[in-house]
Amino acid sequence: MAHIETDVNEYTTAVGDTGQLVDVREPVEVATGMLPGAVNIPMSKFVERVNELDPERPVVLVCRSGNRSGQVAEYLSGHGFTKVVNLTGGMMRYSG
Repeated sequence: MAHIETDVNEYTTAVGDTGQLVDVREPVEVATGMLPGAVNIPMSKFVERVNELDPERPVVLVCRSGNRSGQVAEYLSGHGFTKVVNLTGGMMRYSG
């Protein structure tokens, strides 16, 4: 099943009450700030840390531009996660 694409500025709607917001940027990148409520699981460590996510709950992904989070969204969609959202535009487009 494919993932959903949603504008980064709609992240609160995408996360809802039960979603898991994950920033896949590297630690040096998130040092400049993250979306409120996000946890950092860098793309480079994602495969080894994917078990930290609940596949029964929505997973909302963000990165700098939406490219890496899109790749991680494809990975999750191919590994049993059915509610996956990529935030397009990433932190570059976030107007928070």
